[in-house]
Amino acid sequence: MIISNIILLSSLSAILLSYIAYLLIKINRINKKNSLLQNDYKVLETKFNSIELEDIKYKINPHLFKNILNSIQSHAYQTYFSLDKLSNVLDYILYETDKRFVSVKEELDFALNLIEINKLKLSPLFDIKIKNKVDETHPLYNQDLLAPMISVDLIENAFKHADLQSSDSFISITFELKDDYFALTVANKTSTKPALKKPNSGLGKKSIKKRLDIIYKECYTLDQFIENDVFISHLKLNLLDYKSKVFAAG
Repeated sequence: MIISNIILLSSLSAILLSYIAYLLIKINRINKKNSLLQNDYKVLETKFNSIELEDIKYKINPHLFKNILNSIQSHAYQTYFSLDKLSNVLDYILYETDKRFVSVKEELDFALNLIEINKLKLSPLFDIKIKNKVDETHPLYNQDLLAPMISVDLIENAFKHADLQSSDSFISITFELKDDYFALTVANKTSTKPALKKPNSGLGKKSIKKRLDIIYKECYTLDQFIENDVFISHLKLNLLDYKSKVFAAG
C-alpha cells in the first residue's frame, strides 16, 4: 500500500514536472513570439511613420504641383491671349489692308490688338493708359472712311521711343470719334539719353505725312511736339468733310 502510494506520488511528480517543463517551454516560446511581435510592431510603427510622412509629402506635392500648374496656366493663357491678338492683327493686314478704306470700328480693333501685343515687352508696373472715347453709336462709326493702318505709326513710335526705364515713364493713347472727326492722340515720356541714329530712322514720320497728304489732303491735321520731356502726336481727321469731298468728286 505504501509502495503503491510512493509510486503514485512519483508518477504525479513526474507528470507535474513534465507539465511545468512544458509550461516553461511554452512561456519561453510566448516570450520569443512576443519579442518577435514587438520587433514587428516597431517595424510596423516605423513603416507607419514613414507612410504618414509620405502621405504628408503627397499632400504637399499636389499642392506644389497645383501652384506650378497655375503658374503654367497663367503663362499659357498669356501666350494664347498674345497669339489671339497677333492672329487678329495678321488677319487685318492680310485681308483688310487691300481695301482703300476701312471703318473706324475695324481700325480701332486693329489698333487695340496691336497695343496688347506691344504691352508684352513692358513691365507689368509700367504706366500705360488707353482711353477709348469712340462713340459706337456715331453715324460714321461703321462707314469706310479711314485708310487702313493709319494709326500704326504713331502707336509703334510711342513703344519704340518711350523711356521704359524711368520711374515716371508712361505711354498714353487716346482714341476719339466725335462730331465730324476721328482723333488719335499718343504721348510718351522721352528718354534723356541721346537716341541712337539708325540708317532708316525718321522715315516713319515722313511716310505717314506723305500718306495723309495723298489721301486726306486738307482734311487732316498732324501735330507732333515735345512738351516737358513728353513727346505728343495728335492726328485729327475730318471724316465728314472728307466724305463730302469724296462724294462731290465721285
